[in-house]
Amino acid sequence: MNFFNSINTSATGLTAERLRMDIISKNIANVNTTRTSSGKPYRRQVPVFKEKEGEDFASILNGARNTGGLGNGVEVSGIIEDKSPFKRVYNPGHPEADEKGYVSMPNVDIVTEMINLISASRAYEANVTALNNSKNMAMKALEIGR
Repeated sequence: MNFFNSINTSATGLTAERLRMDIISKNIANVNTTRTSSGKPYRRQVPVFKEKEGEDFASILNGARNTGGLGNGVEVSGIIEDKSPFKRVYNPGHPEADEKGYVSMPNVDIVTEMINLISASRAYEANVTALNNSKNMAMKALEIGR
């Protein structure tokens, strides 16, 4: 088993979770954006993760059972827009209001975004802990030679 595999795996998790937090903060920042460059309200964005280098979970699990090998981490395969409908809010004085006085607001829910932010933060912390544990094991292994 290569020592750096565990560090690389944690590093891919850190990168992916940081991007996830960036996208969540972008969603929160645009919660009231009623017109984008396309002329429509802002649509919530969601990152899509996949296993790095196309390995599936079953093959990684079998490899770990047989050889003690690890997976290669995670990568972001894309950022998609949430296709849920826009919120319609009655506000006849708003410049974007239609003839009935309704404004189409972004499909961003602050509570959902905050829950996702907490989840991403905890996943980030877990990857930092795994990285630190790998580093500490390496340091202890080096101390054996003294």
